[in-house]
Formats: sequence, C-alpha cells, structure tokens
Amino acid sequence: MSEFLQQFARSFATLDKHNLQRLDSLYSHDIRFTDPLHEVQGLPALHRYFEQLYSNVSHLNFEFLGFDQVANGEGYLRWNMRFRHPRLAGGELIEVRGCSHLLWHDKVYRHHDYFDAGALLYEHVPVLGRIVRWLKRKTA
Repeated sequence: MSEFLQQFARSFATLDKHNLQRLDSLYSHDIRFTDPLHEVQGLPALHRYFEQLYSNVSHLNFEFLGFDQVANGEGYLRWNMRFRHPRLAGGELIEVRGCSHLLWHDKVYRHHDYFDAGALLYEHVPVLGRIVRWLKRKTA
C-alpha cells in the first residue's frame, strides 16, 4: 500500500473553501488536472478551479475506498464523492463514484479523474436529467 497515496487522500479529504492554500503542498506548480468536464494546467489555474467548485456547493466530501500504486510515482485512488448543489437535484445529496489516476515525484504533477459526468451533473438538471436517465436505461 502506498504511503504517498494514503497521505495525499487524507490531505485532499480535508480541503474546503477555507483552506485551499493546501493545494500548494499537494500539487506541483506545473500540475495538469483533468476530469470529464474540465482540464486545467498549472497551480494558479487549479486554485481558481477549486475556488469556483467549492463556492458553488453547499457540501462536498470525499470518502476514499482504495489506494493502488502501480509503479514508482504512479497510482490510483478509488473514491465516493458526496455533494449538494442548490441548483441540482433540488439541493439533495448527490453521490458519485470515481477514481483518480495520479503521477507524482514529491508532489502530484498529473491528476486525471474518471467518473460518470451524467451521474454528477446532467442527470440532476431539470428536463435534461429525464432525457439522460432515459438514454442510460435504453442503452443498458
């Protein structure tokens, strides 16, 4: 089990809108962060992304389920994310499962999140949500 991944997960799980300066201890200056909805390059851009993310939700937390190091400086974190957004799902709690692929030296320089963008966002938007859920049922 990777000590680096465990420490990263513990630190990441404590992030909130009041302590985003902690990103500097987790990520390198040239971080490339990608998820199904965004891609940002560099620590200043990552700060802006997380500031926007945390300012738009009323609750956000991560439960880390597994830590898998596959090579020296490379590994995966499996997680559940729970959040509330006032304009999604009537402000109810939304849960999304995903994983993060990380590359690091002393800090993470590449972070790629994998999750179902429909489960995160599209299924919870009025009208569009019904269409996405219908499409998922039809293609299953």
